[in-house]
Amino acid sequence: MSGEPRYPFVHLDVPPDEVDEQSAWLFELGAEGVEERDESTLLKNATSGRVTLVAAFPTRDDADRAIAEIDASYMPRYEEIVGDAWRDAWKEHYKPYAIADGLVVRPPWEPYTPREGETVLELEPGRAFGTGLHETTRLVARAIKGRTASFEQGAVLDVGCGSGILALAAIALGANRAVAIDNDPEAIDVTRENAARNSMSARLEASTTDITNITETFPLVVANIEARVLIPMARDLESRVAPQGLLFLSGILASQCDEVRAAYTQIKWVTTEQLGEWVLLVFQKPA
Repeated sequence: MSGEPRYPFVHLDVPPDEVDEQSAWLFELGAEGVEERDESTLLKNATSGRVTLVAAFPTRDDADRAIAEIDASYMPRYEEIVGDAWRDAWKEHYKPYAIADGLVVRPPWEPYTPREGETVLELEPGRAFGTGLHETTRLVARAIKGRTASFEQGAVLDVGCGSGILALAAIALGANRAVAIDNDPEAIDVTRENAARNSMSARLEASTTDITNITETFPLVVANIEARVLIPMARDLESRVAPQGLLFLSGILASQCDEVRAAYTQIKWVTTEQLGEWVLLVFQKPA
């Protein structure tokens, strides 16, 4: 057993509005990756009302040094995983799930018989964000479902596509095609794999193209990222929305709503929808 690989992690519990700041600090301390866990994620957070950050470090010494630098009020603690079985352990929690009325996501390893009128997407998140269980993903999926008339038979742009779940949902709900972009090449690989699983490869274009290099405009643009990314992207996202088209923004905590909304001045705010502590902002481009 002693020869099995060991993976050191540091866990800490932070208020939701400090997630970005503390995640950045963990990377400065040498973290190789940071996972967020709250009440909406597959693996729950340890403390109600807080987000548990799980930071991976190269060695135990690196993790211990980081713990020494972290504010004790965040309850930093060391945990270690031995062996590789953990890599697939999350799969036992991932079951078929309705992300919007009549739209079900199922993993490849779980059979599911759709009820009358249901559409089923087969999704393997792999190395990318987006199982459909997070509140932000559900918010956007439900908004897409409720506004299909705005993009039916048109094209949709998914910015920060992750697993491709929202682009695929848009196609399943009536879009003729989707353009999915992400700055993570692995996310693009996963999106393409999921498109193939659902026989949508011909209708979905996925790449690491920067939004500044996209010239087409779309009747629907979705961006489920983070407030700190959405704010500086305001002009670029606004410019990709076609006249009378819609822009959906999520990945935003309720406490960040006003700041994000204020950044978007070239497009009309329509409504704010909320699920748990997360919000979706809906905008429409003037004619």
